[in-house]
Amino acid sequence: MLSDANLSVASDLLWRHWEEGRRLVELPSEVRPTTRAEGYAVQALVEKRSLAPLFGWKIAATSAAGQAHINVDGPLAGRLLREKAFASGAKLPLGANHMRVAEPEFAFRMAHDLPPRTGPYSVGEVTDAIGSLHPAIEIPDSRYEDFCAVGAAQLIADNACANLFVIGEAVDDDWRDVDLAKHPVVAFVSGKSQHNGTGAAVLGDPRIALTWIVNELSGLGIALQPGQLVITGTCVTPISVEAGDEVTGDLGRFGRVSVRFI
Repeated sequence: MLSDANLSVASDLLWRHWEEGRRLVELPSEVRPTTRAEGYAVQALVEKRSLAPLFGWKIAATSAAGQAHINVDGPLAGRLLREKAFASGAKLPLGANHMRVAEPEFAFRMAHDLPPRTGPYSVGEVTDAIGSLHPAIEIPDSRYEDFCAVGAAQLIADNACANLFVIGEAVDDDWRDVDLAKHPVVAFVSGKSQHNGTGAAVLGDPRIALTWIVNELSGLGIALQPGQLVITGTCVTPISVEAGDEVTGDLGRFGRVSVRFI
């Protein structure tokens, strides 16, 4: 396991590149995580960068295609910082964003905590702990020149490509008995293009994805806390965007969320 000093050096390096919009090929060998556990240990230090309690979590690589694209064999968890959260309708600069994509997603805010335990949580247990469903758009990014080449441990250290995200209002409509796997998700880009998907793109169902991250965190000794929000992964192929585009994610009866890039 990397020493505390080396974990801190890796975290500092990634954070500086995030804040300055710069890229690195990979972390230096002496501070480079080689296991998922080491990656999460580096990632955990990002929380001290925020002045607010942890806003929530994200899940990356929730489809087979997404995993193949970045050369990982399963999903990755990342932390969401309050300073990176925006309300629907936000105008956000793309700036030095390297990925330049937008991803419409299902998000869940938790009502009850799910403390670490020996056995896995079931989908039913996790669903019972949800307080509300929200439409969301993630605008991910990576601090690596080629994020497809560095592997899972370094991607986890890089906060699973977390960056900015936009959260819509809580859904009034009853969603608990709806088959979210079959529920359509449509994204529009400034009237130029339409992108279609369903909840099935997210590990088969957004609630399955949420259960995955609860159990991933449980294995790390971390509890998903009341009030924290989880964005569960893109329901469509990531949408390429440029300055001037407005992206709208339409979850039908479960609301709409939008962001304009400047």
